[in-house]
Amino acid sequence: MPTPRFLTLDDVAEILNVSWSQAYALVRRKELIAIQIGGRGQWRVEVDELERFIQQKYAEARAGTVPAEPAPAEGGSDPR
Repeated sequence: MPTPRFLTLDDVAEILNVSWSQAYALVRRKELIAIQIGGRGQWRVEVDELERFIQQKYAEARAGTVPAEPAPAEGGSDPR
């Protein structure tokens, strides 16, 4: 069986170890390029695009351009 060209958002979420919602947010913000196939919610990410995204994030980390984590919301628990 040939290697698949496209991944679902469930696949992407599993590979990146994030939730489906977080994977979808990357697509909405156009950080991760995806195409919509057929009906509602049928997003596909090309394997090469996911690899490009991962390499871009590594480059940002090496350059020190990764944004700081957002501050906890008011009333949220701060583990300090």
